[in-house]
Amino acid sequence: MNTQKLQVLACVDGAALTEAVCDYAVWIAKKVDAPLQLLHTLNHHHETADSKDLSGNIGLGAQEHLRDEIVALEQQKSKLKIQQGKSILHAAKTHIEKTGAVYPSTTQRHGDLIEAVIDLEQSTRVLVLGLRGQVHENKDNEIGAKLEAVIRSLHRPILIVNDSFTTPERIMIAYDGSEAANKAVEMVVSSPLYKGLTCHLVCVNKNEETAINLLEQATRKLQSAKNIIVISITLTGKVDLALCAYQQEHNIDLTIMGAFSHTRLRDMLLGSFTHKMLINTKKPLLLLR
Repeated sequence: MNTQKLQVLACVDGAALTEAVCDYAVWIAKKVDAPLQLLHTLNHHHETADSKDLSGNIGLGAQEHLRDEIVALEQQKSKLKIQQGKSILHAAKTHIEKTGAVYPSTTQRHGDLIEAVIDLEQSTRVLVLGLRGQVHENKDNEIGAKLEAVIRSLHRPILIVNDSFTTPERIMIAYDGSEAANKAVEMVVSSPLYKGLTCHLVCVNKNEETAINLLEQATRKLQSAKNIIVISITLTGKVDLALCAYQQEHNIDLTIMGAFSHTRLRDMLLGSFTHKMLINTKKPLLLLR
């Protein structure tokens, strides 16, 4: 029997949110007594495409020689990327080890981030990554290019970090009676991560009676944990705006919700609730599929 503990997997890329990703990963690893692994991925597809563009219109006599130079240049770029990735992992590991509580392992993988996290899914308890990588970190109305695909592909809790670390004291469950929402309630009740926290159970529904009925059983379930303070609230209005406003008004440190429950086509036509929450929320989101 395999008794190896499931790990907290933190994706680091050297972007502005990297330290915050590390800090939230440490918080989880300490609270649930899980090992922590830092992951950095290297994608070389763009260099290959550039090589083709550069050598396309070279004269016959010089083509082979210049192609060799291009290949050598791309190899040098690849080596530099590998070294840069190792430096990012080393800096993240050093930052974490200063706490004296968690000593992470590190891994660098070639290929796509999505492929890497799917490959590591069976050994992962929670995935932690930043809302924006280096490409999008100055674009407040956009999220990381790979983020949606990762969320849709992985069937593990995913913590999306969007701000500097604050030790969570108040959490919010965006509750709508769905399978993912009930999964969130079960997780909060059973996991040591949420012991001693205040949990705001919030349902946004145009029919208040329906909302109250939805919250009743979930509230009892949360109260059965006895080590969690439960506040049940019904709200009306546009769901994402109501939740984000409540989050800010009550200083919610972490929001837990289901993710991408509809098809990709429907989300494209009507707009994704998950995407709106990722863009507008001011504190980290823990997403469940």
